[in-house]
Amino acid sequence: MPRFKALLTLLELTGTSLHDENYRRGTRALKAWTGMAASDTGSAAWPGRLPAGGSTVSVKVATAIVVADMIGVGVFTSLGFQVKDIPSGFSILLLWTVGGMVALCGVFSYSELGAMFPRSSGEYNFLSRAFHPAFGFLAGWVSATVGFAAPVALAAMAFGEYGKSVAPGAPPLLLAIGVVWLVSIVQLTGIRHSSSFQLISTILKVVLIAAFLVAGFVIGTPQSISFAPQASDFIHVTSAPFAIGLVFVMYSFSGWNAATYIIGEMRTPQQNLPRALLAGTLIVLVLYVALNAVFLHTAPIDRLAGQLDVARISGSYIFGDIGGRIVGAMICIGLVSSISAMMWIGPRVMMTMGEDIPALKVFARKSSHGAPAFAILFQLAAANLMLFTRSFEAVLDFIQFALLFCSFFTVLGVIKLRITQPNAPRPYRAWGYPITPLVFLLVTGFMMYYLLRERPLQSLLGTLIMISGLLIYAVFRKRADPSATAASAGRE
Repeated sequence: MPRFKALLTLLELTGTSLHDENYRRGTRALKAWTGMAASDTGSAAWPGRLPAGGSTVSVKVATAIVVADMIGVGVFTSLGFQVKDIPSGFSILLLWTVGGMVALCGVFSYSELGAMFPRSSGEYNFLSRAFHPAFGFLAGWVSATVGFAAPVALAAMAFGEYGKSVAPGAPPLLLAIGVVWLVSIVQLTGIRHSSSFQLISTILKVVLIAAFLVAGFVIGTPQSISFAPQASDFIHVTSAPFAIGLVFVMYSFSGWNAATYIIGEMRTPQQNLPRALLAGTLIVLVLYVALNAVFLHTAPIDRLAGQLDVARISGSYIFGDIGGRIVGAMICIGLVSSISAMMWIGPRVMMTMGEDIPALKVFARKSSHGAPAFAILFQLAAANLMLFTRSFEAVLDFIQFALLFCSFFTVLGVIKLRITQPNAPRPYRAWGYPITPLVFLLVTGFMMYYLLRERPLQSLLGTLIMISGLLIYAVFRKRADPSATAASAGRE
């Protein structure tokens, strides 16, 4: 009976696109490419369909993907630059709490869109539905080509650098390439094995962080810092460093939308997607606040200020001389689950684009185990290329503005659809609407402004990457128009 009810919900969701004339016009070319001239679903894949072999992703695994994708190296490196200008325990913890709350505002909006349009690929799907397929292609182009390969390369290189503390003398590049290949091989074995690997590696990451937290509060020597609010905290909270610090905190929280890229592989996504996004983000929020509390509790602020490796410094105060190795091993193990999450969700964007666009259809092919093999291999090749050329740092600078741009308009799409399609079925409605979307838009807009002011060249190049996606879309659409005309003539 639950499966039958889910099928009815999917039928209702598909039916909404039958009456959306604007969406039909925008996807006419896509339908011609995919041979779906007689269908008005606007999607080459059945929304929310089960992957090959019947394997589906549980809410636990989806939550693990969110947690793994969010917890990288950011939380272990940001504090040193924050306490340099904000030497207050309460203000620092409030900074990370505010960042988590803003991420939750994004979770509520993405959950509404994901429940309305349960198809994998995140912003590619949402922007296509809320605005126009060209906008969706723009987001998909950025994500599929560099949006995930660059973070994978960065996480792998961090794994190599931290791995030196565990295995002295080991070449960092070799360790980085090895972990990416290992995770990719697991992904190629199919969803069932990928789910087990992701769940186990993420649980291990959380357990190790929890053990570090307990050790910090039990073994660590308390420093002279107070986490209670002081009169001077008002000045810190309303200062420019607090606002700028929030930008970097939000980067550490990026990944809260990870489960939206695998909606089509989830069981009853209308219910489980919001649960996974909410649970994953709340878990990370608690861990982030607790980690920063431990760093401040165990190490003097003057030793942390301006330092990048605050986790190692804290670890040395907790565990002594072997603290660096313990922290390095903890971060290495944690990065494995992060790389695994990105190697899972990234290829799903290319896979979904391949379902829509004949020129990319090879990436839509799945193995007998349900894995989009060619899409995984494409991301593996891109990540390896960036590792060998060390171009991932430059690429990350270029795409930051583009990724924020796409997230901004995705949340804006929730407001647009509430106005233009007020009666459309919404299995989940964004909590706190319209306040929560507006909060997210305000903070994201500030981050975009900050990037434009501080990194104008990189932001411009990121904009050029998006424009190149629009040009490619225009070429594909132009090639598809004759087919659409012929299909229309044939039906007449």
